[in-house]
Amino acid sequence: MSLNLKTQTEYFTNPLYLESGRILEPYNITYETYGELNDDKSNVIVICHALTGSHHCAGTYEDENKAGWWDSFIGPNKTVDTNKYFVICSNVIGSCFGSTGPMSPQIPHHNPYRYKFPVITIKDMVKAQRILFDRLGIHSVYAIIGGSMGGMQALQFAALYPKFALKIIALATTHATQPWAIAFNKIAQEAILKDPDFKQGYYDSEVIKEQGLSGMAIGRMAGHISFLSSESMSQKFGREYKRTDGLYELFGKFQVESYLEYNGYNFTKWFDPLSYLYLIKAINIYDLSRGFDSLHDALKKVNTELHLISFRSDQLFKSCEMKELNDTLTKVGHKNHFYKEVQSDYGHDAFLVEFDIFENYVRDILK
Repeated sequence: MSLNLKTQTEYFTNPLYLESGRILEPYNITYETYGELNDDKSNVIVICHALTGSHHCAGTYEDENKAGWWDSFIGPNKTVDTNKYFVICSNVIGSCFGSTGPMSPQIPHHNPYRYKFPVITIKDMVKAQRILFDRLGIHSVYAIIGGSMGGMQALQFAALYPKFALKIIALATTHATQPWAIAFNKIAQEAILKDPDFKQGYYDSEVIKEQGLSGMAIGRMAGHISFLSSESMSQKFGREYKRTDGLYELFGKFQVESYLEYNGYNFTKWFDPLSYLYLIKAINIYDLSRGFDSLHDALKKVNTELHLISFRSDQLFKSCEMKELNDTLTKVGHKNHFYKEVQSDYGHDAFLVEFDIFENYVRDILK
């Protein structure tokens, strides 16, 4: 069977009341669907994307070579089987792939919001998605799956809408962003803000797409270090040196340096810098217990079957953070949660690349 990939955008005129007290109106949400919705709408699986992801999580567009970011995981006969499930993934508000973000026109003007765009939280992203699903006539779903910032959204769904999903799977994430992750985001923020080509937020986005933004590239390099692990870097690059560079050339490079440069500078040509700043802010201030007396109180409402998956070598969101979430769920008397630490040397990005070490576990959960 085919993937049946469809990309659409919904336009909302009702105000979206944000956690900050601000209002966003109107706003767009771009989303992608795969598979077929069954008659009683009981086969829906929601995918939540990470920081630099998008609604395009599977399949390939006609004009591109690169498949969606979780293509090995989602599709006919894959772990999330689109022969069986109707899969929906939306681009979060604040991002730069079709949903309303800081470079969207501020209605009724045509000028972009830029810094006039309100700070968005993970809770706001989830609230907007729930409004989208209501518009589509989807009032409950079989499962929600997300990793990293997507896992934050999955957990927020569990706390905010306790009966919306039958099963929730959160991978490589946390219940509250810790100082280690915030510190890496600070490097990215400073590098962007101090780049003169950023023009204090008043850059021309077409120029950035063509030329890139070196400050953002440096911030992304720092981020990449946190996405991997010492072991995976050793396995991937070793001490290999670029053959075309002399060992005693001052700027001769190891392969790991070339990798960071390539990924850092390439990234700046397809991801908007203001969106990046807004999304890392959302990640930094994410805390599942905000609005409650404690994490214990926040988790009392959770009613879904909840699966927590961490990766042993994840330095960004450490296994102990997921373990704390699991232990707190036990303390509040939640009977239907499961915790698994996957043995992996890859680091944080294992959830995006090492499908073979956790796909059977996810397949069993969905069964």
